Amino acid sequence: MSPTTAASASKHNFAYIIRICCIAALGGILLGYDTAVISGAIGPIRDYFNLNPAQTGWAVSSVVLGSILGAVSAGWVALKYGRRNALFIAAILFIISAIGSALATTFTFYTVLRIVGGVAVGLACVVSPMYMSEVAPKDFRGRAVSMFQQSAVIGQTGVFYVNYLIAKGMSEAWLVDMGWRWMLGSEMVPAALFAALLFFIPESPRWLVLKGKLDKAKETLSQISNPEHADRVIKDIQDSLVDARSANGKSKISLRSPLLFSILVIGTFVAAAQQLTGINVIMYYTPEILKPITGSTENALFQTTFVGIVFIGGNALGMYLIDKVGRLPLMKWGTLGCALGMMIVGYVLYTQTTGYAALFALCLYVVSYATSWGCACWTMISEIFPNSIRSRAMAIAVGAQWFTGFLVTQFFPMLNENAYLKENFNGAFSFWVFAALSLICMVIVVKYVPETKGVSLEKMEETMAKKLGKQYPEPAAEPAPVKANA
Repeated sequence: MSPTTAASASKHNFAYIIRICCIAALGGILLGYDTAVISGAIGPIRDYFNLNPAQTGWAVSSVVLGSILGAVSAGWVALKYGRRNALFIAAILFIISAIGSALATTFTFYTVLRIVGGVAVGLACVVSPMYMSEVAPKDFRGRAVSMFQQSAVIGQTGVFYVNYLIAKGMSEAWLVDMGWRWMLGSEMVPAALFAALLFFIPESPRWLVLKGKLDKAKETLSQISNPEHADRVIKDIQDSLVDARSANGKSKISLRSPLLFSILVIGTFVAAAQQLTGINVIMYYTPEILKPITGSTENALFQTTFVGIVFIGGNALGMYLIDKVGRLPLMKWGTLGCALGMMIVGYVLYTQTTGYAALFALCLYVVSYATSWGCACWTMISEIFPNSIRSRAMAIAVGAQWFTGFLVTQFFPMLNENAYLKENFNGAFSFWVFAALSLICMVIVVKYVPETKGVSLEKMEETMAKKLGKQYPEPAAEPAPVKANA
């Protein structure tokens, strides 16, 4: 191919790519909205249902349990029905959860509907970044997938403001009786919008190739770039699948082969480690953390909105840098900021310092998290798995992520209310633990995950093999010896 033809073949329609990625990213907005709406509602819900610390943790973590179910089933749903249809199923579940949980009259009914919303969250957080990584060109992939994290942050910040506006000027009694219902029910608006807009995006071309629908795949890839480039990409995808099947000796690729299993373990650890930084505690419990310092629910909700604004800014910074400096530098420096922020939050609580010190520490944490475990981590999860196993592997990895998140959100209130720890640490102990865990996770990620900036999805398995010291391609399994007749 001549240089002129190569340049022409690599030209991409970025306006089209951004448009379809923005629609897919609405799944992130709903993820952020659904998970963060509880931050303003948990206090009134606790009082309405008269919950103890363990039940309070369950009121929050029930959505995370649902997310585990959604995440582990997302691979099968996305593989069988396609990425776009999986996102549509998630949108419908978001609507059902929003309406049902807002109308709940018993704690059991409330938790069941929050679990339904969690299933939607699990589907969205697997399929949305998967879809975006599969439609975006390699040099734009980091920023495209980071749109998912940015949309999740926008959803979180948006619901912080919605919660604040619902609570503004209202009595504590009204919040306990009706306020939390309006907070939970407000989610149906973005969920309905998401469901409607999904009709305007194409199916993932890589899924279409997996299903043998080459004409439709070429049509989509031609819109993303041009027909010549579409033909090359389709051939690369087909070659990657053939190589994987040849090495495996089966039509369905086994996750138990040495290289693929190692990649699965590393990807799953990266996903789970994200929760060990303590992000869910910040997203779910920030108003409860700030309330003793600010003096009222309304003031705590107002300060929480600043955390959301800083989160958006940090994620925008990560989106700008991720395809320039790479994933690993962001992970290193961002994690150091996370640890420092958690240490300061712990110090403020330990010394019972009033003023804006806690808010400053929380903002330092979220801006550091956004650039590292937000942008860079989600991008890594969506790109390090080979085409042949991506849907299944991402489902396992994100399922592990939400399981870790469930443990964190379930046990944080119980740990925070422990009489000994409360008396001796004033709530600081948990945050210091998160600071230490963040640093440990960073060291492991840097050691075992390669820099993936500029690497095509079809070359990712080879890149991972080099980092892990594994043979690529793996030799095909030798057939079992045939026994001679007696």
